[in-house]
Amino acid sequence: MLQEKFKDYKIILGSQSPRRRELLAGLDIEFEAVSLQVDESFDPTLQAHHITDFLCKKKAAAYSFQADNEILITSDTIVWWQNQALNKPIDAKDAYRLLKLLQGSEHEVITSVAVNTLQKSVVFHDVTQVSFHPLTDEEISYYVNKYQPLDKAGAYGVQEWIGYVGVAELKGSYFNVIGLPVDKLYQTLKAF
Repeated sequence: MLQEKFKDYKIILGSQSPRRRELLAGLDIEFEAVSLQVDESFDPTLQAHHITDFLCKKKAAAYSFQADNEILITSDTIVWWQNQALNKPIDAKDAYRLLKLLQGSEHEVITSVAVNTLQKSVVFHDVTQVSFHPLTDEEISYYVNKYQPLDKAGAYGVQEWIGYVGVAELKGSYFNVIGLPVDKLYQTLKAF
């Protein structure tokens, strides 16, 4: 469907995340993934989706368009817990700390996506509510040591062991929690 619409375009995913690459590939469109070097700091007064909106725009601004027919897709995900952003952990100890915060409670996973050409920009976000079962210290340590979730917002991947045993309930897009709300992206690209 989208392949025909964008046959004369070059679609670029501004991310080296293997999860985002896999999710975008699931839409059956050809694309190229590029790495964008971006300082992911943000103004601490920003809240919830304003953080991810800001960061995906910042990533888009780091790309230099080479042609009019390029479409750039950038994205950013945070875990929003008790009015604070839980980003990627800095080390295993920090991953353990983050997971201790999340266990036995509810949080939101927020992902923003920017779709850009030289002439047009669309930014949207998606929010998924995730509830965790209470986890033991041993379960958290096992996950952190075995899966090394240092590249994941909130220190967990819902598609990994911790998602199988720890997630009690999920309201919203499962794919959003992985890092790309592909249903909303598909609808945005259809209307683009």
